[in-house]
Amino acid sequence: MTKEYDIVIIGGGPGGYVAAIRASQLGLKVAVVEKGKIGGTCLHAGCIPTKALLRSAELYAQTKNANRYGVIAPEVGLDFTRVQARKEEIQDRLYKGIQHLMQKGKIDIYEGKGSILETKDVLVQLNKQEGEIIVSPRNILIATGSRPRTFHGLEADEKYVMTSDEALEMETLPKSMIIVGGGVIGIEWASMLVDFDIQVTVIEYADRILPTEDKDVSKEIQRLLKKKGVKIVTGAKVLPETLEKGDGVSIKAEHKGKEVSFSADKLLVSVGRLPNIEGIGLDKTAIEMNGIFIKTNEFYQTIEPNIYAIGDVIGGLQLAHVASHEGIIAIEHMAGENPKVLDPTQVPKCVYCSPEVASVGLTEEEAKEKGFQVKTGKFSFRAIGKALVFGESDGFVKLVVEEGTNKMLGAHMVGPHVTDMITEFGLAQVLNATSMDIAHMIHPHPTLAEAIGEAALAVDGKAIHA
Repeated sequence: MTKEYDIVIIGGGPGGYVAAIRASQLGLKVAVVEKGKIGGTCLHAGCIPTKALLRSAELYAQTKNANRYGVIAPEVGLDFTRVQARKEEIQDRLYKGIQHLMQKGKIDIYEGKGSILETKDVLVQLNKQEGEIIVSPRNILIATGSRPRTFHGLEADEKYVMTSDEALEMETLPKSMIIVGGGVIGIEWASMLVDFDIQVTVIEYADRILPTEDKDVSKEIQRLLKKKGVKIVTGAKVLPETLEKGDGVSIKAEHKGKEVSFSADKLLVSVGRLPNIEGIGLDKTAIEMNGIFIKTNEFYQTIEPNIYAIGDVIGGLQLAHVASHEGIIAIEHMAGENPKVLDPTQVPKCVYCSPEVASVGLTEEEAKEKGFQVKTGKFSFRAIGKALVFGESDGFVKLVVEEGTNKMLGAHMVGPHVTDMITEFGLAQVLNATSMDIAHMIHPHPTLAEAIGEAALAVDGKAIHA
């Protein structure tokens, strides 16, 4: 007999499992179909393991400079085996936590690949050669996530070329690495690897790294990474057909009208991600596509009224916290609630390089393109006591506001712990705050957050410590 559910979720990543928990809270009978481990890419091959490695790299780099703080550490070494073991311990702990939440919510987990049938049931091909079963839901939520994109000719192999998936499983570190792509993932890996004493070259097609961030942010991160020793080449088109493997790898790129050669021990391809839409039964539905992504309305409902889709498969902001929020909105809409539509300008974005990058809302360029008359306030961490105490005074806080109303349009930060600090600006966006609202908030001293208040004052030329 086919088991019936209110909702079956295909994909158990941060979008799928959070949606399942919300459905359980609403009293709905829910199941999750996941072909890998619950937690998805974010937990097992993305956010968490990458940040664990970044933390080890950061601590290693800091310890080598401990004498700046009067701490003598003459023999600083790196045991990458233990670095990887710590990463896996963190993943295991979080994985067990999510499993507990599934049990607590009485959520059924099917380990296997799910696909939609013409009847709008879901066929589950169970892992471990356990056959297949069919489950019958009232509603389906597609949350199958994404995988690293590669170029033809630059596919991952077992030795020389890798994506972030393979890089996370490295048993030893190479002496040098070429990174193709200077977006978020590429820059996080560049920062991590250079802090691990690896020679890094970043090749980026756009005219700047982190091209979706504010231009001032891109410029500052490029300066600081170069200062660390990262070689950055922008405006360069990689030529996959020139790849040679042997004693390491070599490849050429078109740069300023010439072909330039690059060589290293290994090459990391970091050129975005592709949605996992193959084999999930879209051809058995009337679902419309927006290019390579599933098309939905603002509540993540497809043209098939009982099928929704969230996360990386629908494009937009491909972030774990966005997928989770989209999942909650989709579930509440299925349940007849009245969820608030997600506003992309209220979504904080973070890059966990060293120093960190964080932003929310419009860049200065985007605001001007949308017709706003803008003014900005900018304040350096060099004038912040806590940053000097930390020994991390590079970077700044920049606020973009509308001329006349002083309404905040966007905020952009480079510096220590800004991925934690961006939440204040995120709340300001939700509340439609002005720069003076932010400035009137008393920021405790000494804290890094004082830079937020000073940047807000700087919009009108009133910064105290400028």
